[in-house]
Amino acid sequence: MILHAIEAGPPVAGGLPPVVLLHGLFGSAGNLGRLQRRLAARFRVLALDLRNHGASPHARAMDYPTMAADVFETLASREIGPVALVGHSMGGKVAMAMALLRPEAIVRLAVADIAPVRYPPHHRDIAAAMRAIALTPGLTRAAADAALAAAVPQAALRAFLLQNLHPGATPSWRIDLDAIAAALPQIEDWPALGSAHSAPRYDRPVLFIAGEHSDYLRPEYRAPIRALFPTARLATLKAAGHWLHADNPEGFAAVLEEFLSG
Repeated sequence: MILHAIEAGPPVAGGLPPVVLLHGLFGSAGNLGRLQRRLAARFRVLALDLRNHGASPHARAMDYPTMAADVFETLASREIGPVALVGHSMGGKVAMAMALLRPEAIVRLAVADIAPVRYPPHHRDIAAAMRAIALTPGLTRAAADAALAAAVPQAALRAFLLQNLHPGATPSWRIDLDAIAAALPQIEDWPALGSAHSAPRYDRPVLFIAGEHSDYLRPEYRAPIRALFPTARLATLKAAGHWLHADNPEGFAAVLEEFLSG
């Protein structure tokens, strides 16, 4: 599948590899626009909409090898590679799968606030609440926000989710909400890559960035990280929760610039 991409920066960036940005669940390439503009001063940067998100095509399958294959196909269609990967949350899992499946195609890897482990099913109530919104003609964003309030009390999170809604005379979701909801067990999980006798590893530079106020990168996750990414370094971004690029955009960009330039 060829994904929708937003490209910025110089086509040839002084020997630096192109950078690919991968967003998280319910997000889109546009969520990483500020980071992309900052990095584009030095790098060729592509921000992608993953399948069933943003302006990319929709399909039922959403396992990580399939989503990784989408990114590789998109890069091949533009004759881009090898690349540096930056992935947040679900996009971080896609990026990790890419590095493990085709390590020769990935120069370095930055993973934002996610680990290669199975997470609890805390997105299912959110997806159910979004699907429960009646898409009646004339639906306003304010009415949709009110309908989500009980299940999603955080106003900032509701605003983020409702970026995916086209309100008005014929309201609709830009994302494939049904496909995403059906795939949540796979999205929450981490796939078994390789075989029992040949577990994959990625030995090039890797940086995991945790939000100071997030619990997505717990101490007990360091062992599975090291097993797959033995060179991994862990950094903690101050004044940030799970959405590092929104909570501390300058700090997040600075950490990535330093890592990507190494």
